[in-house]
Amino acid sequence: MKRIVLFLATNLAIVLVLSVSMRLLGVEPYLNEQGLNLGSLLIFAAVMGFGGAFISLAISKWMAKKSVGAQVISAPRTPTEQWLVQTVARQAQAAGIRMPEVAIWESPDVNAFATGMSKNRSLIAVSTGLLQTMTREEAEAVLGHEMAHVANGDMVTLALIQGVVNTFVLFLSRVIGHTVDRVIFRTENGHGPAFWVTVIIADLVLGILASIIVMWFSRQREFRADAGGARLAGRGAMIAALERLASLHPQPLPDKMAAFGIAGGGAGGIKRLFMTHPPLAERIAMLKTAR
Repeated sequence: MKRIVLFLATNLAIVLVLSVSMRLLGVEPYLNEQGLNLGSLLIFAAVMGFGGAFISLAISKWMAKKSVGAQVISAPRTPTEQWLVQTVARQAQAAGIRMPEVAIWESPDVNAFATGMSKNRSLIAVSTGLLQTMTREEAEAVLGHEMAHVANGDMVTLALIQGVVNTFVLFLSRVIGHTVDRVIFRTENGHGPAFWVTVIIADLVLGILASIIVMWFSRQREFRADAGGARLAGRGAMIAALERLASLHPQPLPDKMAAFGIAGGGAGGIKRLFMTHPPLAERIAMLKTAR
């Protein structure tokens, strides 16, 4: 799911830039003569955390287009483009949302993604490899999967969840840094170097733990998107599309594909905690047993 990896990376960069900028400007609204003001710190963490999440959400469509070189179809030039636009339009009407932008990017990889600020300001893009490899029925199911992501408001929900985890990471890392600075290094006024070193380490460790929460959420939304794709294109077509992906990638997918949209990848053990997608076999089994 490239949209999630891009979103997380952009979100992290924005949060760090905002936080460092406030430090360089000498703004530490959560520090007073008595030490940390926890109320002010929580407000600061929420502003930084949700600010980073929603700024990255606002530019997610632009970032996604730039990352793969996707070209928006303004006027279909080929029968394939015409079919693609018509299929997305029909699914959008069935899902009760505004017509998304439709784009294609040149790549032999079989993949697709959806992103955007809201369900009525979204983008659905597919690779040329998907259009050349899959049957129309399978491709329609993939489009239905991405349409379900849009209709379910997954990007907005992701932004909210990311804002919450950002807030707690920023809050807890500074509490830990303040405690280490005061108790171990006995800094009496302001914050010494130990505070910032500890904050950076705590941000990294807590950020990794927080990403497990976000990835779990992502995997659950994939099951929902599969179900949505089955409703829009037919359960048989959705199963066939996933089985086609499994046959194209019988081994665990490389990281690039695991993060890139419909396909995801397979992994076990600890690595599974950081997967954006459940294994294809699990997704297929879930659809086959659904009532």
